[in-house]
This record gives sequence, C-alpha cells and structure tokens, in this order.
Amino acid sequence: MLQLVALLLIVAEKGLVSQHALQPVAEGVASYYTVSSSSRLTASGDALHDGLYTCAMREGEFGGYYLIVPDNGRAVVCRLNDRGPYVKGRVIDLSEAAMRQLDATEQGLLGVKVYRIGLGDVLDFLPDGRDAAERRPPLQAPLS
Repeated sequence: MLQLVALLLIVAEKGLVSQHALQPVAEGVASYYTVSSSSRLTASGDALHDGLYTCAMREGEFGGYYLIVPDNGRAVVCRLNDRGPYVKGRVIDLSEAAMRQLDATEQGLLGVKVYRIGLGDVLDFLPDGRDAAERRPPLQAPLS
C-alpha cells in the first residue's frame, strides 16, 4: 500500500492528475474465483494465482490497474488479467488474495465501486532506467 501512495504522489507532482473526482467504471457485486474453481489460465494468457491481486471484468484493457472499494471502506488495487464474471448482477471477479484483503462476507460477495487508476501508464512514465514491466508494483498478497 505504501508503494501505491508513493506512486499517487508522483502522479500529482507530475501534473498527471485531473481536477475531477474519480468516477467509478463499475458498481455492483464483486465475487471471487480460485485456481480450483476455474481455469488455470486467464484470458490474458497469464497463469491464475490465488495469491496475487488480480481481477476479471467483462471490459477493460489487460494489464490495467483498478482500485476496488467495497461498502465496508477497505480497498485493494488489482491488475486486470481475465474476463468475467458471467453471473448476472456481478461486475468483477477478484482473486482469492484480493477478496481476503477486502474482508468479504462468508458467501464471498461484496458490494463495490471499481475505479480505473491507470498505474500502468504512470509507471511507464517514470524515468528510472528500468523497463516498464520491471517497475510494476508487486501484486502478491502479504504473507500472514
């Protein structure tokens, strides 16, 4: 989370932040999926890992970063790497680690707002001599 705060400060300093409030790209119910409940390969070609902060949405650019804020006030940033969910009323599927971070109900469902934050674009902008892929924030859940 500290890395996210640092990146957002860089974005503000470089003038890449709009004066308009972030608008959700989706609002509704979030569910989660695991390696055991779905294919081991995502629509983007990535392997599905329960311990990474990733998500599936019907629309959006693979590799884009999304801020997911449930009604309980917690939040997590996930990278879009799959398509779904295909259940009526659901707007996003989260990896097991991301859902655990959000403290979901026993049924594994949460009311959420989803915001596109575009960290991929920000990270590509940073001039530190490394390839953009090397600058991506880690998406692995913290060890408990």
